[in-house]
Amino acid sequence: MPNRLTRWIIIGLVLGIVSGYIAYAHFPQSSAGYAEVTGLLPTIFLRLIKMIIAPLVFATLVVGIAKMGDIATVGRVGGKALAWFIGASLVSLTLGLVLVQLFEPGRAMQLAIPEVTATSGVKSDALSLSGFIAHTIPTSVVDAMARNEILQIVVFSLFFGTAMAALGARSKILIEVIDVVAHIMLKVTGYVMLFAPFAVFGALASTVAKEGLGIIKVYGIFVSEFYLGLVVLWACIIVAGGMVIGPRVIQLIRRIREPMLLAFSTASSEAAYPKTLEELEKFGCSNRVASFVLPVGYSFNLDGSMMYCTFAIMFIAQVYGIELTIAQQILMVAVLMLTSKGIAGVPRASLVVIAATLPQFGIPEAGMLLLLGIDHFLDMGRTATNVLGNSIATAVVSKWEGELQPANANGEPVPAASERVG
Repeated sequence: MPNRLTRWIIIGLVLGIVSGYIAYAHFPQSSAGYAEVTGLLPTIFLRLIKMIIAPLVFATLVVGIAKMGDIATVGRVGGKALAWFIGASLVSLTLGLVLVQLFEPGRAMQLAIPEVTATSGVKSDALSLSGFIAHTIPTSVVDAMARNEILQIVVFSLFFGTAMAALGARSKILIEVIDVVAHIMLKVTGYVMLFAPFAVFGALASTVAKEGLGIIKVYGIFVSEFYLGLVVLWACIIVAGGMVIGPRVIQLIRRIREPMLLAFSTASSEAAYPKTLEELEKFGCSNRVASFVLPVGYSFNLDGSMMYCTFAIMFIAQVYGIELTIAQQILMVAVLMLTSKGIAGVPRASLVVIAATLPQFGIPEAGMLLLLGIDHFLDMGRTATNVLGNSIATAVVSKWEGELQPANANGEPVPAASERVG
């Protein structure tokens, strides 16, 4: 089933690009209408995915925490996850900073510094300390679930799961009920995933029909060099993961190729979350660790997005001929280390972080306009990278906790998913 679905997703991706280009190049008078119609397909799919995200995150996270047994275990696992997240964040931000200065993509597009009144249209004030707290601390779990505020759901689930663990045997029945809810949501996820190839087709067809392939050519240097940077980041993450879990890291990459492809095609981490969780458990990751680390990582461990922040900011600076000192670059990394945490709860997260950071270093905010047209194509790559980074982080923490199932004689992991459904 997974291999067949993967093939259909790839077919949908190719057909979407081809049909979108045909509409754009040969039927320009109808391309806008075609883009609008095909754009409904990913909208339907993402709404279906969002329908299951809140109950799935709540159920799996609460059960995972409750099964840990005590607060000390929650703190230990959380501490290990946070240590990995901080290390991965530092590598991602630094790598983006180094590579953009090595490639210098902005030198090919020298522009005069715009007037101070020019803006990009992206609201940088959406990212502030008060805004971060608002996206983190829920006033109502019902409201948080209704708006799919993942950070707020995680916070409530931490309290709820920890309280259940503290009650011990008295909460056993409720744990079993919530575990059944998690199974039901995973089953629903399987049904929703059948629509994925249509969503991929619609997403690519709509974008290409509106923008054409020319937009990729115009920014070809920036796009290609950013993707090359992502490849280097992938290598760093995989090598770091391999140092902990060994050669099995290759088997992990094979298992998550489908959710990564889905994340790439739809530019949505949410779309890939359920399948990623399922594949991590099949790989042998502990259910309680995976159910805890993965949703937290979706808010605090966005490796691809963080690399993009430094890469894009320095690109804009290069375009306007603005030189930043080493001290300013180090300060930029420190600022982004903080502001990038929890950005999953902010619409157009990476763009908002960049727009908030540019003025702090004397870079015109209007430079964001240079990226808005190609942001969708860039978002595809960084979203897939986020899935890769969180998958390896989950496997690493499972290994550190001694809860990564060993491989059998054939090199395959001992089935762990059956523990959930048996």
